[in-house]
Amino acid sequence: MRTVFDLQELSTRIQKLDQLIIQPHFWEHPEPAYQTLQEIEYIIYYRQKQYQQWCSKLEDIKVALELIEISADEQLLQEAQTNLAQLQKELETAEIRQLLSDPYDKKGALLSIAAESHDAEAQKWAYTLFQIYYNWAKNQNYHINLIEDSCGDGGIIFASWEITGRYAYGCLKSELGIHQLQRILPFDTSGNLQISLARVEVFPILDDSAEFEIPQKHLEITLPRNQGNRNRAETWVQVVHLPTGITVFCDQQGRPMDYNKKKALAILKGKLWAIALAQGVNSIAEIQPKRIKDLSNNIIREYILHPYTQVKDLRTNAETTDVTDVLNGDINLFIKAHLQQNVRTSPSQ
Repeated sequence: MRTVFDLQELSTRIQKLDQLIIQPHFWEHPEPAYQTLQEIEYIIYYRQKQYQQWCSKLEDIKVALELIEISADEQLLQEAQTNLAQLQKELETAEIRQLLSDPYDKKGALLSIAAESHDAEAQKWAYTLFQIYYNWAKNQNYHINLIEDSCGDGGIIFASWEITGRYAYGCLKSELGIHQLQRILPFDTSGNLQISLARVEVFPILDDSAEFEIPQKHLEITLPRNQGNRNRAETWVQVVHLPTGITVFCDQQGRPMDYNKKKALAILKGKLWAIALAQGVNSIAEIQPKRIKDLSNNIIREYILHPYTQVKDLRTNAETTDVTDVLNGDINLFIKAHLQQNVRTSPSQ
């Protein structure tokens, strides 16, 4: 457990942040000042507190096992097993976060899913993927907010969600690519293998603290025409980045237009940053539009439901036969394996 949390390192970090706060010019820049305070709060009230909770839970498990050795108690055994399983999941999440070191890994994430064809099975598969990520996000105590969707025949054609929570982007960035479902349909007497594809894209949600700005001349912002009609209070905003053609549409119901505009620009920033990083360029001005779609063109994972069950990541070879767990959102196996692979292949390693 100490390999996950080094208390001495945490204390040293807190001291450095405290020294930063007392600097005379600290409060002259509100955004970085606020981020520093957030980091202090995270270290003190999350990391140290969680470490203490883990130690306490582990001690409870030890005591329970000692009591069971003296006198068999089925209920106490079940409680110990439940606590141990929960502790293992929490430690796995902490281990994953230890692998995240990129500047924007701590940010929230914009997750987009699109069916790769217009048939009903592909749209149902896209909706199933949404359920996987929805369950995963809920298990991580993240907040999910719908940004845009287009429903199809029993599924979704396209949809985007904002997933808010610390390290949401760092974890989900490993999901970028095409996800392939393979199965023989229950009522298909021919026994033909049905293949459905859905594309997943993930970008960080960037705020005003991002180190780059998009020139106004590169933006085309469209607002609803009936702004003055109180009976149809549409507040959607569409933003197009003219050099790349990337379009962001934001229509969060119940939110004012200014909010949707700010959110759309934040989403656009995240997309451009992630694309620039993936293309290995130093600024958004160097992005090559023709290469943008290539970033998510590869099939990264296969989900086989029939005649046998298996989920396999084609990049890391991580696999499991517990398809039900995966469909319920248990994808940390694949996230961790991909992050570990990136650490091993990083030039700095």
